[in-house]
Amino acid sequence: MTPGWVIAWKAVQHLNYWLPFLAAALAVPALWKGGKLEKALALTGSILLLPAVIGLYFPDFSLLPNLWFLVWFALGALSLWRSAGKNPSRHAPERGSPMSDSKARLLRLSLFAAVYFVEGAVLTYFSAFNVLYLRSFELSFSLIGIVGGITLLPFILKIFIGLLSDRVNLFKQGHRKPYIILGLLLQTLAFILIPQFNPNLQFGAYLTMMILAALGMSTYDTTTDGLSIDTTPQKDRGLVQGLMVGGRALSAVITAALMGMFSEGGQWPLIFYMIAALGLLTLVLAFFVQEKKERAPEMQFSKAAFGAFKDKALLLFLALGVIYPLALYSSQGMVGAYLNEGLSIPLGMVGLYTSLFGIGTVLDGLVGGPLMRKFGERNSVLAALLITAAVTFVLALTGSAALMWVIVFLFGFAFGYYETVYFALGMAFSDPRIAAFMFSVIMAVGNFGIAGGQPLAGALVDSLGFQPMFMIFAVIHLLALPPVFVIFRLRKPVPAEA
Repeated sequence: MTPGWVIAWKAVQHLNYWLPFLAAALAVPALWKGGKLEKALALTGSILLLPAVIGLYFPDFSLLPNLWFLVWFALGALSLWRSAGKNPSRHAPERGSPMSDSKARLLRLSLFAAVYFVEGAVLTYFSAFNVLYLRSFELSFSLIGIVGGITLLPFILKIFIGLLSDRVNLFKQGHRKPYIILGLLLQTLAFILIPQFNPNLQFGAYLTMMILAALGMSTYDTTTDGLSIDTTPQKDRGLVQGLMVGGRALSAVITAALMGMFSEGGQWPLIFYMIAALGLLTLVLAFFVQEKKERAPEMQFSKAAFGAFKDKALLLFLALGVIYPLALYSSQGMVGAYLNEGLSIPLGMVGLYTSLFGIGTVLDGLVGGPLMRKFGERNSVLAALLITAAVTFVLALTGSAALMWVIVFLFGFAFGYYETVYFALGMAFSDPRIAAFMFSVIMAVGNFGIAGGQPLAGALVDSLGFQPMFMIFAVIHLLALPPVFVIFRLRKPVPAEA
């Protein structure tokens, strides 16, 4: 058995690589707007990041991460040297100046990505590792199921948390930031305390900590969405959602690997402390983000805003919100089983395919926003539907394990692009007077599609097989095309950027 200190050291070693990787990826949108050196940095932090990550886990390519650091720091040093030569002034920008506004925007974008990165870690633990943790204490599956059901309750409350945030200026410090800080504090405290309680002997205390963690996440997740709607101009909505979707996917890839390593060595407390550390870092970032303590009149809570739910375009959009996850999540959920049972790929390799899916989703986080900004809302939704339908069809027709590496990667990209576009459009439909509430409703509607799609996928596989199931879900994506045209005929579309 590997000693605990070795496992901890390996985790620190991986974080030493992953934190700069993450910082480089988050800097790509800002760097891409610069000169040639900055664009080269952006390419290094996006396209060249993939071989560096591969080298981190495959010994034959272990030189690649070090080469990546050499290129990144060399280009970064040259860029800073050139910038210093062009702008020798050291005077701080005045509040309200373009530089000050740019700094505030960068802080907000960083917070949005960081929040979803933490959320990805929490969801990874809840969905995959909590059962394993409780089984290590020999708890029954029935009791574990009760834990899972109870910890879902705070997520059901997200709609009401959004309404509270829209309506109540907490401690007169704002409608979003205080809730985000409170949620992060609750979650961080819970994950620090969870290892102190033995679920066998102190089940009530353990369950309380889990509920607090879920409540904290529901609070900061909902109010971060509200803050993103309050502060993000239309041109940046795709970028914001790309960072959120990509941040959560990147977190799932990284933290799942680390959690697997910790759990295999029996070092369960390291999982909880890792999530707590991520929460603390995000908490520090949240304190630096500025929010107006009083809202503008047009953003003040009003009951009249609920009339937006009578809008026919919104109602059709909510219907799309049921259809898209029904087909998308159900297909995604069956990919692993198809690779293993349909193509006889070993489970160990299936894990690598799953990681590649996540990397495809991360890539969308980098380019999905700029693509949406270029093509406009309607064309982006249509493209998301067509790309996802095409990839799902090809997934059904591909029988080669080698070719499936490419298909799974493309499916991950299509998955992320679809989510980026849909969530960005959800921001546009949200009335600023009840933004957090409306957006949480839009997100909640998707759960009905997921709930209906999972049993449908299972029934289709049992009766027809994997390939017909994928084809049927691809057709469902295509059937969603006509409602999209109607949505944008009823609602004036925002044109693409020239």
